[in-house]
Amino acid sequence: MRQHPISVAVLVAGIFFSLALPTHAQIASTLDNHGKQVFVNEDSPAGRRGSTISSPTAPKGFHSTTLSPTSATDVTDPRLDRIVRDAADRHHVDQALVKAVINQESGWNAGAVSRKGAIGLMQLIPGTAQRFGAGNPYDPAQNVEAGTTYLRSLLDRYDNNLSLSLAAYNAGERAVDLNGGVPAYRETQQYVQKVTEAYFRSDSGRNPTFWTPPRRPVRKEVDSKGRVVYTNE
Repeated sequence: MRQHPISVAVLVAGIFFSLALPTHAQIASTLDNHGKQVFVNEDSPAGRRGSTISSPTAPKGFHSTTLSPTSATDVTDPRLDRIVRDAADRHHVDQALVKAVINQESGWNAGAVSRKGAIGLMQLIPGTAQRFGAGNPYDPAQNVEAGTTYLRSLLDRYDNNLSLSLAAYNAGERAVDLNGGVPAYRETQQYVQKVTEAYFRSDSGRNPTFWTPPRRPVRKEVDSKGRVVYTNE
């Protein structure tokens, strides 16, 4: 029987391609957030938690543990819980707020490093770590102490205004001062919103003597009968 050259060529190409792929690689098809079909290697590492984290790096010999609390204040490591509680008490900051910041900043990964070089649980840039006495910002105790001290200084600077203090923690005091409020940066606005929502959750353990939940603005509406109604629902 006569062989068709093109069939042989296709067969050889198929064998070559299959041998070139690692035996453990699995290609899968999925849809992204925009509805586009994407082919991915299922062996690829999963994305990391946290809004600013790129990859975990830490000094040689350092062992970090990533915790996955069910809420911003549900800490499964008693040592970390004690570190946060002690630092918060020393600086008169609600520990639930410190925990909400940590959860948003690093997802409780003491070895986290952001694309901008922020380090550890409270994502301190080297200058801020040095400014507030964290010689080793990878050390949870030093990192939380310095981060809480910084947070306290921002609360004092902005007269206990939580939104401005959180915005400054994310974008810096200069950005807040120049804008006369929360900067119109999408990242900063989302950061303030997420930390605030986590802090005011019913299960956050928040101390109500520090702040009261923000009230929804009252708005004016006209009902189907033409009556003017004011509501904050």
